[in-house]
Amino acid sequence: MSAIQQSKVTVVGAGFVGMTCAQRCAQEELAAEIVLIDVLEGRPQGIALDLDQAAAIEGTGTRVVGTNDPADTAGSDLFIVTAGRPRKPGMSRSDLLDVNGRIVGEIAEYIRTGSPEAFVIVVTNPLDIMTHLMRAKTGFPSKRVVGMAGVLDSARFSWFIAEKTGTSVVDVDAMVLGAHGDSMVPMERYCTVNGVELSALCSKGDIDEMVDRTRGGGAEIVNLLKTGSAFYAPASAAVAMAGSILRDEKRLLPSACFLNGQFGFEGVYTGVPAVLGKEGVEKIVELPLTTEARIQMQKTVGEIEADVAKLVELGLL
Repeated sequence: MSAIQQSKVTVVGAGFVGMTCAQRCAQEELAAEIVLIDVLEGRPQGIALDLDQAAAIEGTGTRVVGTNDPADTAGSDLFIVTAGRPRKPGMSRSDLLDVNGRIVGEIAEYIRTGSPEAFVIVVTNPLDIMTHLMRAKTGFPSKRVVGMAGVLDSARFSWFIAEKTGTSVVDVDAMVLGAHGDSMVPMERYCTVNGVELSALCSKGDIDEMVDRTRGGGAEIVNLLKTGSAFYAPASAAVAMAGSILRDEKRLLPSACFLNGQFGFEGVYTGVPAVLGKEGVEKIVELPLTTEARIQMQKTVGEIEADVAKLVELGLL
């Protein structure tokens, strides 16, 4: 284990994603203190007690605190926001816009007042729009508010590539841009297996099939589970991003970032390659795009902008 980071991390929401984030943060000793907050009385406290007792077995020194009181999150260095209603079969991420928008607005208020210097990683769906709302409600610099999207979507693409090619997933590098939804843009041009281009390993038909499966990767799990959505991979993705920021690892991770002209877009959050370090989003890397990829990016950004407009109609922004 690495030395414990002398910091405080709050995970908002003690559902499956949130509790798994808390577990991974504790096991990786990402902070000296992990606060797990939820509106349901007893749940975060019970999970925290269980994780603290697990520390005796794991040999870790991070303390997990469960609470229902936003005051206990004050002074946090970083928030991972997972609270919100999950998708059910047949629902799109945009179907959650109203209910989760109100939840994110309430969370943003206590983040802004109690932890004005914090970084925020948003996991709540619809992710790009909720990240936009979080930044607006906190008033934080955009480099300190980022959405977890591309890391998860790229991981799904990586697994499908490994499965199709019969190779180890640890050798696969994949990149997915755009919204965390059906219009995401898997970048097969930038996918490799230990440096070998995907086009040398798979037919165009196989690649198209993996691209489609990546776009529906979340829905595939929702349909299989029937009563919930994915949580292991989303939690791993969020904690990887948190670790890169808190430990200044400067990892290049596809993340939902606020664009100021990059890729030709202005004033919108969407998934792009970004270097995450102690300043938050330290650099957005602009990749050369094919005409097809640029058209797809315009489509995905258009859908995000339409949902942001709905937030305004709902009085949430």
